[in-house]
Amino acid sequence: MSSQDQQSDQVPDDSDRRWTISRRGFLIGMATTGAALALGIPLILPPLRRAAAGLTEGDVGGFVRGTLDPLLWFEVYPDGRILVFVPKAEMGQGIHTALAQIAAEELEVAWDQLQVIHASTSQADDNFRGTSGSMSVATLYDPLRQAAATLREMLRAEAARVLNQPAEALVARDGGFELAGEPQTRVTYGELVAGAAEWQVPGEDVPLKPASEYKFIGQSLPRVDLPPKVTGEAIFGYDARAKGVLYGAAVHRPTMEARMRAARPGPAEGMPGVVKVVIEDGFAGVVAESRPQAWAARDALEVEWDEGRLWQQEELEELVTARGHGGVTIQRESNASSLQGGGTPITAEYRTGMAAHAPMEPQAALAIVGPDRAKIWTSTQFEMSARREVAKALDLEPEQIEVIPTYLGGGFGRKIELKTVPSAAVEAARLARAVGRPVHVGWDRSDEMRDGFFRPLTHHLLSAILGDSGRIEALMHEQASGDALFGGLPESVARVVGFDFGSTRGAQIFYAIANRETSVWRRPMPIPTGSWRGLGLMANVFAIESFIDELAHAASADPLQFRLAHLPDDALGQRMGAVLEAAAERANWGKGQPEGRAQGIACCSDGGTVVAEVAEISLDQDSGRIRVQRVVAAVDCGRTINPNGAAAQIEGAVVMGTSAALLEEITVQDGRVPVGNFDRYPLLRMAEAPDVETILLEAPDGKPRGLGEPPLGPIAPAIGNAFFVLTGLRLRRLPMTPDRVKAALAS
Repeated sequence: MSSQDQQSDQVPDDSDRRWTISRRGFLIGMATTGAALALGIPLILPPLRRAAAGLTEGDVGGFVRGTLDPLLWFEVYPDGRILVFVPKAEMGQGIHTALAQIAAEELEVAWDQLQVIHASTSQADDNFRGTSGSMSVATLYDPLRQAAATLREMLRAEAARVLNQPAEALVARDGGFELAGEPQTRVTYGELVAGAAEWQVPGEDVPLKPASEYKFIGQSLPRVDLPPKVTGEAIFGYDARAKGVLYGAAVHRPTMEARMRAARPGPAEGMPGVVKVVIEDGFAGVVAESRPQAWAARDALEVEWDEGRLWQQEELEELVTARGHGGVTIQRESNASSLQGGGTPITAEYRTGMAAHAPMEPQAALAIVGPDRAKIWTSTQFEMSARREVAKALDLEPEQIEVIPTYLGGGFGRKIELKTVPSAAVEAARLARAVGRPVHVGWDRSDEMRDGFFRPLTHHLLSAILGDSGRIEALMHEQASGDALFGGLPESVARVVGFDFGSTRGAQIFYAIANRETSVWRRPMPIPTGSWRGLGLMANVFAIESFIDELAHAASADPLQFRLAHLPDDALGQRMGAVLEAAAERANWGKGQPEGRAQGIACCSDGGTVVAEVAEISLDQDSGRIRVQRVVAAVDCGRTINPNGAAAQIEGAVVMGTSAALLEEITVQDGRVPVGNFDRYPLLRMAEAPDVETILLEAPDGKPRGLGEPPLGPIAPAIGNAFFVLTGLRLRRLPMTPDRVKAALAS
């Protein structure tokens, strides 16, 4: 079956439709300011930057405001099925299940009535799109409930007409309305839409259910995406097919700064299965009958390159260094310059290396291109970015491109289109246009490893003064990083803002320290860098929480009690204290460990979610391998939609964070990334994964916050802090590889 046929199986044919989509725009209440462009820029810009940095450290649920139009996001069918068109990618995190639970809560339907569809760019408004930053539930919780409740009340009005009863006398239950006290007087949603032709959206918000009446939210319901994945019916980008499909492959640059001088078909044109060689505008690719044939012919193309500067790893690390020109202060409380005062500063330097995303599914896309229109099936986190880049490549308007998101075999930030790196969607579109037939492009693992973008290098300088009482009197964090978000923005915007919001995630000091300051240096790198799960969170929390542990030991204090003593006296401090104490209690903190084992603790606040983790480790002195035996993670992400899904997200983040902390690193040699597969980029194996115990706490305000990324923050410092307890040595560089461990032990 072709991908077009499979897509039509997911979305019922128009002939079956009784309630068509009505496209209505809606506004997102977001404000921007042009004040920084005024003549007073030297005076205005520093406080504006600090204010902006404060916003990025806040509750992500407040970033997006708006109302989902029920006629835009729901379709109801006479057989009772309800399609929910969501603007968020399902890449294994269970987000479609959580969003279905939110919708079902207000719709008052049976769980098996809902079918979740990731809306294509032609099926929904552009607002609320994009999957990143652990923002899906936090930003859609209120709008999606409101849209579902509005739909319910529109159906109620029609039910009142059909049943000839007052609307207030009708009770919504299991996909229909019944007369209160007389359940036999009933009409289903399917019957209502089969008979109605016109629908009017209420002009005002309708009341929402109180949390005390929730039936779906807060329950561990089965994942809606698992059945098709188990049966093989699920369509990922690598699976997408169409009748008459061909396979494409494009040439990628051999070095970081390479530019194509010339390209010739060479022997590729005569190779088996080759349909066409495409060389145009600095692009060279091949279309063939099979993927192996396309790959082989691509490798046979004769391409001349200007390789540019052949960068070395040491040069990149020298480039990404804190202090010097270009620093921006994003946090300043009182006077951290007191570090120059009476006490002797305690200082430390931390670094983190680059890392690959290593999703299970490499980049892939299917393209069907006509004279003035194109359809793209691809695994993407940002379908609007994919549409924009394809439109640019084809010299079409974005509205002429329909991007149909598929399931993603992992994303972690890599399935975002950046103009600085090749795109499977763009390659498929260019090749499909050239050959006049559907073309599927699927990268191999070496393409995925070498030709995308990476988590940037970071450098951290920390300094503090301890008072006579052992309390921190002043703390300064100076950080430098390559771009985590700004790789996709115009350089003019980056210069005005002055720092990369993504790379500073988690960089600010939340502890109640009278004198604290965070300054950051944006250091663009010659190698493409960008979003990696949590953006700058892992690197920044590693540096800060490791240093807090250093200060605790310098003060001869228990690291848990030291943290508790420095928490702010506010809601954040109370929530952080709760997760710290919960994790410590479950882990039997301070009760002694078996010989050869030790525990470390760390915490963080990210997007309104607070996390504390205790890692228990052992060490093989001969091999230098750290083994994380057990992790206890206590998380307060506000209201939990699906507890099982939440626990799975925490476990996944901890395991990924452990792998990144101990093993994963991308380096550069002679302007190239030598790593091309997992033989040289090891990941944590199942047998090496720690036992992860999760504790879910809830904030009293009942608002959901993000969960996919915050648990990634504390795991590396918790491991490093445990290593210090076990050996008396500090590891201040990620990853903590066996070679670095052995070097530390030998020093």
